[in-house]
Amino acid sequence: MTFEEILKELKEKKYRPIYFLMGEEPYFIDRITETIAENVLSEEEKTFNQMVLYGKDTDIPNIINTAKRFPMMASHQVVIVREAQHLDKIEDLIYYVESPLESTLLVINYKYKKLDKRKKLYKSLEKSSILFESKRLYDDKIPPWIYSYLRYRRKKIEPKAAMILIEYLGNDLGKIANELEKLIIILKAEQDIITASDIERNIGISKDYNNFELNNALAQRNVLKANRIVRYFQGNQKNHPVTLTITSIYFFFSKVLNYHFIPDKSMRNVASILRIDPFFVRDYETAAKNYNTAKTVQVISLLREYDLKTKGFGNVSSAPGELLKELIYKIMH
Repeated sequence: MTFEEILKELKEKKYRPIYFLMGEEPYFIDRITETIAENVLSEEEKTFNQMVLYGKDTDIPNIINTAKRFPMMASHQVVIVREAQHLDKIEDLIYYVESPLESTLLVINYKYKKLDKRKKLYKSLEKSSILFESKRLYDDKIPPWIYSYLRYRRKKIEPKAAMILIEYLGNDLGKIANELEKLIIILKAEQDIITASDIERNIGISKDYNNFELNNALAQRNVLKANRIVRYFQGNQKNHPVTLTITSIYFFFSKVLNYHFIPDKSMRNVASILRIDPFFVRDYETAAKNYNTAKTVQVISLLREYDLKTKGFGNVSSAPGELLKELIYKIMH
């Protein structure tokens, strides 16, 4: 089942005996677990019927014994096992999986790991339980995820604002969701759209001085704007480490290089191939006009060279800020 399907079932109070939640993305695992923990039992029922165990402090026999208990004055009991990836002999859980108690919701948080599909436990869970793999989202899937998250909360966000948020927070969905919730609380109820200014004002991410705007300046070969941003970065190196800036520029120009070789340059096709929001296709069109294929290859080579220099290879004395300034000059000239 998908994440959305699981939440829909829980909202409809359709419960399964076992929820085995595994994989690299903790956000989806946490959301499902929180939904179960907060909504299956009333506050009074939770006192005797909701237990949380930790993988480092328990073992499979104890989990099975706990799961086999009957609820007290309630229709269900909830047993949540956090950090289950630290459990020894996880395969022994098969003894419970083959005959679970219908009145128990056993929720296993098996973060950052996956079960071996060849083993009996995996096959048994697949047949009779909710076996959910929480996968990391590709970078191009994060903006749609943000739009979807806010649509559920009856809000929208400017594409630029979404990209600034991603540039600052990376692909950590938990952090992004936390910041979005803060914005929803802070903003007036009648304000439907989150803007870049809202992010700057309430989260502290500059809407004018960030990697997204630097890439935009480079695409346009806007020397004045690019140098202004670099100077700002030089004075705020803690919040704008040069290695992350170089990585951001590298990914941008890698996509520009790909753009040069796309035969069908319609907006929808380019967005699909480059895995970007269609709103930003024009930025890559502009960059491709200002940097032909040979120049784009040269830029990528420069980025690799300066990435090594920032890490001490071939660089004796230049400060990170000066290296970035030098790199930006060479890219645009």
